[in-house]
Amino acid sequence: MSTTTSEPPQEEKPKSVEKPQISSANAQAPPNGESQPKAENAASPATPKLSGAQLKAKAKAEKQARRAQAKATKETAPGGAPAPASAGQSGHPPPESKGNKKGGKPDSAPSANSGATGRASGAKGSVPNVPPKPENSIPECFSHLTMAKRLPITQADKDVHPTVLTLGQQMATFTIDESITRLKATLLAFKKVIDSYTTPPGNTLARHLTPHVLNPQIEYLSACRPMCFSMGNAIRWLKLQVSKIDPDVPDVDAKKELCASIDAFIQERINFADVVITQKAADHIQNGEVILVYGRSTLVERTLLHAHSVDGKRFEVIVVDDPYERQGQNLARKLIGEGFKVSYSGDFGALRFHVKRANRIILGAEGMFNNGALYGRCGTSDIAMTAKDFGKQVFALCETINITDRVSTDSLTYNEIDPERCSGSSFRLLYDTTLSHYLSTVVTEISSSQPTSVSYLLRKLEDSN
Repeated sequence: MSTTTSEPPQEEKPKSVEKPQISSANAQAPPNGESQPKAENAASPATPKLSGAQLKAKAKAEKQARRAQAKATKETAPGGAPAPASAGQSGHPPPESKGNKKGGKPDSAPSANSGATGRASGAKGSVPNVPPKPENSIPECFSHLTMAKRLPITQADKDVHPTVLTLGQQMATFTIDESITRLKATLLAFKKVIDSYTTPPGNTLARHLTPHVLNPQIEYLSACRPMCFSMGNAIRWLKLQVSKIDPDVPDVDAKKELCASIDAFIQERINFADVVITQKAADHIQNGEVILVYGRSTLVERTLLHAHSVDGKRFEVIVVDDPYERQGQNLARKLIGEGFKVSYSGDFGALRFHVKRANRIILGAEGMFNNGALYGRCGTSDIAMTAKDFGKQVFALCETINITDRVSTDSLTYNEIDPERCSGSSFRLLYDTTLSHYLSTVVTEISSSQPTSVSYLLRKLEDSN
């Protein structure tokens, strides 16, 4: 008897369970009671089956009703909250839309929970629509200024040598910073590029090396960080040496000749020049003087050590540091370790006091313009102008390879933007320009002369080349 009574419900179970599931889901949606859903569920078995066109029309009508309801909710929401409308626009429909597609929920009775859900989903969906704020944005009036940037290796040209790839990353991150250091590293990298070069069949080294091999290296380094004046001068010299190679000379001999020329250039224009400048600048330092320096410059550091250790002079050093870079701290520590009497100032707050105490100021130059203006670390011009007010002598140390034929009278014509301190509202320049009348003497490996004699030094170098 138990078997016969249980079989009929098993046969009718699929028919009786499917409809109540829909009705129970629909009965949970309205918050104000269950009377209307129950009535609809009772009448639902009697509703005729709709065709495909009728279902499409019904879905379209439901969609229009939801849009109208969302628009009405948006207009009545305080502060013009666009959450309910954006829920449909973001591509993530609220949970009720799934019930509507099954034909269970009336569109005229949206609950408060559905509005909250729409606002939450709208907040999530509206985030990608907001355009991202550009990083390191520069005002248009300063768009001509350049800035170092770290390029992915995947964006580099296929012809860029691995040594140059590494060098570009080091320059972009300021691991190699000083102009003369960047120049030396660039020439050594180019030496490796030339040594690994092989002339393709049907070409000559003099015609193929520069456009197809050297230029991709130069473009990559320039993209990572703008070239300094010394790099530009050295690259022009190197291209000239390549063009002078006889096409009949074998590649092995031509490459040896180029590598030997690069070694001689580094020895004469960098290493020997630094030694001569150090000795000449140290001769201007006297016993018992107070010397003021700014930040850390390799030439200035070698000059102080030479005057103290080699010449046996005893003097005090005031290190005024850049408040952003703090490179002068390392110089102060090294000088103290060598037995110097050192005073350190971390910013320009007491600049006038320190300049008044000093007998002379020694500054390192990143470059010199043809009109005698000094291109140096940002803050150099402040120290030079303050020294001019107190009648102090200002010495600028610079290799002749850092002299350019360009002319500048301000800090906005040629400069770089600090990538670490750049935003849409403000940015910091890495260098500034000090006019010639704020300088007393420019010390180079050729001579110690007035700043106005820089153009003569440049002509002399051009004639020698």
